[in-house]
Amino acid sequence: MAAILLRNVTIWDGENDAAYPGEVLIEGNRIKAVARARNEIAAERASDIIDGEGMFLMPGMAQGHCHPSFVGISTNAELGRIPPEKHTLLTAANVKLLLEHGFTSIFEAASAKPMIGVTIRDAINDGLIPGPRMRAASPEVTTTAGLGDERRRHIHEESFGLVADGPIEMRRVARECARDGVDNLKINISGDEFVSHARAEITTLEDDELQAFVSVAHNFGKMVAAHARSSKSVKMAVRHKVDCIYHCDFADAEALDLLESVKDESFVGPAFGLVHNCTIEGERYGFSRELAESMHLFRKFEATCATYHEIRRRGIRVVIGGDYGFSITPMGQNARDIGHFVKYFGYAPAEALRCATKIGAELMGHGGELGVIREGALADLL
Repeated sequence: MAAILLRNVTIWDGENDAAYPGEVLIEGNRIKAVARARNEIAAERASDIIDGEGMFLMPGMAQGHCHPSFVGISTNAELGRIPPEKHTLLTAANVKLLLEHGFTSIFEAASAKPMIGVTIRDAINDGLIPGPRMRAASPEVTTTAGLGDERRRHIHEESFGLVADGPIEMRRVARECARDGVDNLKINISGDEFVSHARAEITTLEDDELQAFVSVAHNFGKMVAAHARSSKSVKMAVRHKVDCIYHCDFADAEALDLLESVKDESFVGPAFGLVHNCTIEGERYGFSRELAESMHLFRKFEATCATYHEIRRRGIRVVIGGDYGFSITPMGQNARDIGHFVKYFGYAPAEALRCATKIGAELMGHGGELGVIREGALADLL
């Protein structure tokens, strides 16, 4: 089997804080050997030798909260107006862009339409289009008046939400998404500042609705991700064994205790990019400070920072990914999350990089194989 020897590289292996000079031998698509010094791996073991000239070698990154079918829109309702054929092509362009920016894995947090995520995942796996390995998601399942319900009394408007009310409808929708072949099911438990009738601290879902949805998903072997900004929604998500809980901005002490109690079973993700860009860089995108203040986004910004300082202290597993794909959060900015973790949440640089690599790989279901540079792991490298 042909082997490639990467010599004269500075290795950050995803497990240790410090990088070190070394070399890596690759056979097929696996790492055969890792040396912590230069010229330790015999040249004759390789059919090709690449001199890294001291450059940084690290594991490929994982987007833990990714919306590849969010295609530069300004409002949620715009997603419903894009024809599915065009929407699929625009999504294909986004996954190619993500791969080119170093993201070799994406955990889809929700598809903007049924089947887009599944179609893109399968096209990548079949070699029809370039893109990262991908766990495909359902649309965001929501309730009437929840995040993703753009309908009004006088007009029907589609968005990224699949509306279901009551446990019976929740079971039906979950089963339909399982039938579609998704890997992840997404449910919105709380509202959001971008929904005038259901702000972030409003919990729009009832307990029996969440129980029904998660039960069906897990019975079909699917992972469940949840939008949960209110403290109550975080507690509901933990109690019903949601696998990945997004946001958690307003988690109180009880909610944080619950998150800590399941830190070896579940993941969280702040999805901070949208909040950051609306508050720190809003003027650049025509999003005024006055508008951000009227939507209470500065309050949310402070709450998120405080929450994730505490989440870091408690050793809860956190993934990067920040609602990129809006006009104010262009796709391609995704790696900025690593810097946000350091600047706003108190992470050391190596800790933040692990969130983007080793921990993201665990969310993808490939812990030990991805997100690390070690013997036997996949040669998924930047």
